[in-house]
Amino acid sequence: MSAPLVLDLDGAVGPLPGARVLPLRAWQDAVRFGCGVATLERLARELQPALDTAHGTVMLGSGDFHHLTWPLVRQAAARHGGPLQVVVLDNHPDNMRYPFGVHCGSWVRRVAALPQVARVHMVGLCSADAGTRHCWENVLGPLRGGRVHYWCLGVDTRWARALGCGQAVHGFADSASLLDAFAARADAELPVYLSIDKDVFGEDVARTNWDQGRFQLADARRLIDELSAPIVASDITGEISHHRYRQPFKRLLSALDGQQPPDPNVLPLWQAGQHALNAALLPLIAAASVAA
Repeated sequence: MSAPLVLDLDGAVGPLPGARVLPLRAWQDAVRFGCGVATLERLARELQPALDTAHGTVMLGSGDFHHLTWPLVRQAAARHGGPLQVVVLDNHPDNMRYPFGVHCGSWVRRVAALPQVARVHMVGLCSADAGTRHCWENVLGPLRGGRVHYWCLGVDTRWARALGCGQAVHGFADSASLLDAFAARADAELPVYLSIDKDVFGEDVARTNWDQGRFQLADARRLIDELSAPIVASDITGEISHHRYRQPFKRLLSALDGQQPPDPNVLPLWQAGQHALNAALLPLIAAASVAA
């Protein structure tokens, strides 16, 4: 498989053997956490030459950049030419309402609207964002239409039936039951775009600066090993980094989302855990992938 492609927006991705690194830190303040659609499109155009050449998993850096998955899926879908399923391991649904463009918690509905994407599966959700208290913040149209499915762990999903989304919101008590059901989904034979936000994992696996889920590395390994179709493209996000925004509006939004700057005394240890997890995930993805 081709070597990883690092979008170096925040300096958080550690050394990866053979990786191609794109220096993009000048974009960090503009696109981190959220941005206007026009800004994201400008970045996508800058990335296009690198994406058009052979590459492996795209490394995005902090989970604050997860909305970059939208143009990456669009490019992969256009290259592949046929219908895809997008499988996202994430602690959050990333399908929330956001009126100011697109941000790291709102990009999923845009991916689901792509004509080549048959369905988006959000797997491993433990966040309250998928529960009853925050159900009104979710964009319901893609759920009602079956274009987005939530696969939740320990989340109260009773709201979904009342709001007409019961067929797309699946709740489980443990990861083994979730993975059993996920393996039997109707679209299992469709080629896969895989996106991993490492906040899906428990804090004993790797630390992020978002609230975290319950997946273990063995759960991710099982999911990838049991995919019935090849991975045609992939990305990884969820590195640990911190940025002080120049824009007061972004500082406010980040604070409202509960992000705290990592303790500089433990940051190197957390980053080492992140790098070790990357080293474990990349070969698993490569083994299940076709050449990009």
